[in-house]
Amino acid sequence: MAAVRVLRRAAAAARLRGAGPGPGPHRAASGARPPSVPERIEEKRRAALLGGGQGRIDAQHKRGKLTARERILLLLDPDSFDEYDMFVEHRCSDFGMDSSKNKYPGDSVVTGRGRINGRLAYVFSQDFTVFGGSLSGAHAQKICKVMDQAAMVGAPVIGLNDSGGARIQEGVESLAGYADIFLRNVLCSGVVPQISLIMGPCAGGAVYSPALTDFTFMVKDTSYLFITGPDVVKSVTNEDVTQEQLGGAKTHTTVSGVAHRAFENDIDALLNLREFFNYLPLSNRDPAPVCECHDPSDRLVPELDTVVPTESTKAYDMLDIIHSIADEREFFEIMPSYARNIVVGFARMNGRTVGIVGNQPKVASGCLDINSSVKGARFVRFCDAFNIPLITFVDVPGFLPGTAQEYGGIIRHGAKLLFAFAEATVPKITVITRKGAVQIIFRGKEADAEAEYVDKFANPFPAAMRGFVDDIIQPSTTRLRICHDLDVLASKTQSSPWKKHANIPL
Repeated sequence: MAAVRVLRRAAAAARLRGAGPGPGPHRAASGARPPSVPERIEEKRRAALLGGGQGRIDAQHKRGKLTARERILLLLDPDSFDEYDMFVEHRCSDFGMDSSKNKYPGDSVVTGRGRINGRLAYVFSQDFTVFGGSLSGAHAQKICKVMDQAAMVGAPVIGLNDSGGARIQEGVESLAGYADIFLRNVLCSGVVPQISLIMGPCAGGAVYSPALTDFTFMVKDTSYLFITGPDVVKSVTNEDVTQEQLGGAKTHTTVSGVAHRAFENDIDALLNLREFFNYLPLSNRDPAPVCECHDPSDRLVPELDTVVPTESTKAYDMLDIIHSIADEREFFEIMPSYARNIVVGFARMNGRTVGIVGNQPKVASGCLDINSSVKGARFVRFCDAFNIPLITFVDVPGFLPGTAQEYGGIIRHGAKLLFAFAEATVPKITVITRKGAVQIIFRGKEADAEAEYVDKFANPFPAAMRGFVDDIIQPSTTRLRICHDLDVLASKTQSSPWKKHANIPL
C-alpha cells in the first residue's frame, strides 16, 4: 500500500501547514479569551477532517483500506471536491451518545460533489473510523441531500460503502434513514446513473441500497455483502461458512451475480471507477458521451475474415471480435465472471459510447439460460434508459434445454431479455456472426437432410432475400459499417404508446 503511505505523508504535511487534519477542538484555559467564531469553525473543521481519530485511521490503513476522505480525493479530480454538511452531528441522546466524546463533526459519512475528468458527480463516502460507519439519522439525511441534488441538476451518484450497518443506539430512526435512501434510489433510477462501490462490510438492510443502484462493484478480501452474517447462518441452518464464502467479492461476481466486478484493492477500484465513469452520460437527458477518437472509423479488421470457424461445432471467443472493432481495442466488460455465455459491457465506436451484447460460443456454445438472460436484460435496459446505442453480436443455438432450466423458469426469465430488446428505443445494430441449432433439428436423421437444411436456411441469403437482414457484409468491414450506421442513427427518434410503465415479466 505504497499509495496509502503517500496519502498519509501528504496529510501529515498538510497538518504542519495548518491546512489539514489536526487535533480536536481545544478547551479555552480558565480566564483565557474564548475562541472567536472563525476559530471555532476552524476547530470543527480540523476535527471533521480527522474523523474518528488518528488511531482509527491507522487501524483502517492496517486493514489495507483507505479512509473515507482519501477515497474521495483519489476518485475525484484534484481540488474539485466541494463538501456538504461537514459540521452536521448526530442527534441521539440515549446510551451516553450526547456526550461530547461521542460527537464527531460530519458524523460517519463524507458527502459532496466534485468532478471526474472534468465531469460533475455527487459522492458519499462512509467513514468507518466513526462508529464503524454506522448509519444514523443525520448520516442518512446527508446522503439523501446529495442524491436529491444530483437528480435535480442531472449528475451521477457514487456511493463508497464501508459501514457496520444501522446505528443501534438510534433504533428506529436509523432504520427510517435506510427507507429514505431506498426511496431516493428508486426515484433516481433511470434518471441519473447510480454506482455503488463496496469497500468494507455491508450487511442486513444496508445491502438493498447498492442492490437498487445500476452498478455494484466490490474490493477483493476487504468487502462483504450479505443479509445475515455467518453466525446467524450457523444458528439457523447449522451451516459453517466464512464471511468471504458467504458474501465476498468472488461469491457475488461468480455465483450470485449481485456484484458487477471486483478489484484488487481500494486504489485499483477507484482508478477503474474513474475509467468506467467516462463511458456514462450524466443523466437521462444527455446523449451518450463522445470522446476524441484517434482510431479511424473506417479501419478495416482483416482478422475478422478468419476468426469465426466455418464449422458450427467449433468455438471461438466473441471477445476477440469485440476488441477488434472497438476504439483502441478497449472494452469495459460488465459481470465478466458471471453467466459467461453472454458478454456485456461498454466500448466506444468513433469516440461514441456504445453498449455491447454478444453471445459467447466458448461457454455452453453460447446458449442462453436463466442467468445470462437476466444479465443481458438488465444491461440492455440500462443502456436504453441512458441513451446508449446497442450493438449486438449474435451466435446462439437457442435457449439451454433441461429440467433445471425449465423448473427454474427459463420461460419467464428468457422473456426478460426479449422484453428489454423490444422495449429499447435507442439505436440498435445487430451483427449475426454465425448460426446454429441445425444438429438439434436433424438429430438422428441422415446427413443429407442436414446438408439440405444448411443449403436452404443456414446461410445469410434466405434471410437477406426476405428482408430480415439489411446487408451481407465482409467481416473485415464490420467496424466501418457500424461507425457509419451509428452516425446515421444518432438522430433517431422513436415514441411508444403512453403508459405509466410497462410490466416486464419479473
